[in-house]
Amino acid sequence: MSHWDAIVIGAGVIGTSVAYNLAAMGAKRVLVLERDQIGAGTTSQSSGILRTHYSVIENVVLAQQSWAVFKDFAGHLQDEDASAGLVRCGYLIAAPQGPKLEPLAQSLAAQQAQGIEVHRLSAQEASERLPICRFDDAALIGFEPEAGFADAYLVASSYARAARRLGVKFMEGECVTRLVLTQQTVTGVETTRGVFHAPVVISTQNIWAQELAQWTGIQVPLTPERHKVMALQGPEAYTSAMPVYKDLGSAGMLYCRSYGGQQMLVSEGTAGEALSGPDNTQGDVSMDDVMHVGEQVAERFPSFAEAGLASSWTGVYDVTPDWNPVLGAVPDVPGLVVGFGFSGHGFKLSPVVGRVLAQQALGLPTDVPLTPYALERFRTGQLLHGRYGSGAVA
Repeated sequence: MSHWDAIVIGAGVIGTSVAYNLAAMGAKRVLVLERDQIGAGTTSQSSGILRTHYSVIENVVLAQQSWAVFKDFAGHLQDEDASAGLVRCGYLIAAPQGPKLEPLAQSLAAQQAQGIEVHRLSAQEASERLPICRFDDAALIGFEPEAGFADAYLVASSYARAARRLGVKFMEGECVTRLVLTQQTVTGVETTRGVFHAPVVISTQNIWAQELAQWTGIQVPLTPERHKVMALQGPEAYTSAMPVYKDLGSAGMLYCRSYGGQQMLVSEGTAGEALSGPDNTQGDVSMDDVMHVGEQVAERFPSFAEAGLASSWTGVYDVTPDWNPVLGAVPDVPGLVVGFGFSGHGFKLSPVVGRVLAQQALGLPTDVPLTPYALERFRTGQLLHGRYGSGAVA
C-alpha cells in the first residue's frame, strides 16, 4: 500500500475538501496524512463566518461558488446526514465617512455585478435587523442576505466521512518529514512510518507550509499570526436570527456574530501577533486585550458596555504578504500542488478551493483561473491587495 494516485498533506477543512474532490473526480487511490487528528488544527479555531463580500474580485468568485455548496451541503456530498451547521442570518457591513467608504461602495457594486444579492440599507433598516447595534454614524451599510456562519470542524469531518466512503485512506498522527524528489520532481513523501509514493502531492499544511521551503528550497512567503477571539455575555441577546456584523468604522475593524444565548463572538479584523514559527497552541488573552476589544464593542453595542467575558481563545492564520492564498501547481517543483496562506479566509472558500486543487492535481481544467493566486506573483509584484488594509476583509 505504498503507491498512491495522489497524496494530500493535512486534514483540515481544505485538505478534506481536496481529498473528497479527488475521489469524486475519479482518483482511485488517495492518501491523506495528518500530523494530528482530522480538523484538529487551525480548522477547529475558525470563527466560521461565511460571506461573499471581498474587495478582491477573485475571492468573490470563490466565495460565491463555495456558498452554493454550503447551502446544500448534504446534497453536495450525497449524504443526508452531512451538515455544515449553517445558520443563514445574513451579513451586515458598514463604513462611516472616511477612507473605507469608497472601497466599500466599490466592493458592493462588484458583488452586484457578479449577480450576488446585496442591498444598501438605511440606518433604520439596519437597526431592524440588528437592533442591539447603533448605526447613527454609518455613511454606507451593505447587507448580504445569503450569508451567515457555520461549523468548520463539522464541515471537515463531513468531508472526511464522504471521502472515506469513496475509498480515501486517512492516516492520523502521521507527520510528513520530507518530500521525496527525483530530479526536483515529486515522487512521494517520507514519514516516520516510511515512504509513500505518488506522482502528485497536494500540500494543505496551513501554518506548517513553511516546511515546503526546507524540503524543496522554494520561497514560501508565509507568516503565522495569532488572533484573539472572545465571547462576551451581554444583557441583551445577540440571537442567531441577527446578522453577522463587520464594523469598518471601529479601530480594530471588528467582526461579530451570535454565539448562542446572550453571547456575542467578537474579534478584530486587523493584523495579529506574528509568530516565529508554526504554533497553534492556545495563546494568552489578557485583560488588557479584553478591555481593548470591549471598549470598541461598547461603542457600537451600547448595552454590551455591561457585558462580561464568557470565554476567550486564540486562532492562528497562515498569512501571506498580500493576505491572499497561494493556490495551484509550483512550476519549480513538478508534481507539487499547494494551497496555503488563506489569511483567515480558508473556511469560507474551502469547497471550491478543494475542487480546483483537485482539478489541478489531476491535470484537469480548473473551474476558476488560478493564475492570480500563483506563487510567482510574489516575484513579479502582481499582488492581490484588498482595499480595506492588511488583516481586514481581503
